[in-house]
Amino acid sequence: MADTGNTVRALREARGWSQARLAEELGVSRQTVNAIETGRFDPSLPLALRIAQLFEHPLETIFWLT
Repeated sequence: MADTGNTVRALREARGWSQARLAEELGVSRQTVNAIETGRFDPSLPLALRIAQLFEHPLETIFWLT
């Protein structure tokens, strides 16, 4: 299985949002946001698409395989 990377933390911080705020926007727990940001959890496709839509960035600019 390939490792993945993401820019979720940078996008969140650019908006001045806490992990709790992003979690609320996405309908997930703060722990889920933390796990995504630290690479311990890869989001489901629907969640990844919601993140991309929320930040108005193409999915492949937020998540990638390393």
